[in-house]
Amino acid sequence: MSSDSFDGEWTGRIIRKFGFVKVRGSSSRGAVRALLAMRREIEQGWPVAFTIDGPRGPRFVAKPGPVLLARATGAPMVAFHIAVEKAWILNTWDRSMIPKPFSRGLMRVSRRIIVPADASDSQKEQFHAELQAALERVREFAEGNVSED
Repeated sequence: MSSDSFDGEWTGRIIRKFGFVKVRGSSSRGAVRALLAMRREIEQGWPVAFTIDGPRGPRFVAKPGPVLLARATGAPMVAFHIAVEKAWILNTWDRSMIPKPFSRGLMRVSRRIIVPADASDSQKEQFHAELQAALERVREFAEGNVSED
């Protein structure tokens, strides 16, 4: 899922180069439309991905969309973070980074989190907290283990 903003369009062009399909929407605009489109992609057997801190942040704080989609589809969630040793840091709210040439990167992926279809509202909150904790763990690991040799 990627927003209709300039940043979202830029990201969308990059992900299309890697063979992914961009679903337009964000937690602040077009969320329901985007979640329904992502659900259709999952039902057709495709994996989907979110920038889980949304288009406005706060940075590294997960929004509830992935939990809602996981509950509706049965698809498991994972959190991942990619750390790079050398990057240009953009002056944006999320401090977007562009890796410098020949910079090494490290991607860390969490274990799968499965949300049952019959999860109650309080259980959805628990799964959201679990997703947030997973994001923090993978980010801490990746940032702490990418190195400049």
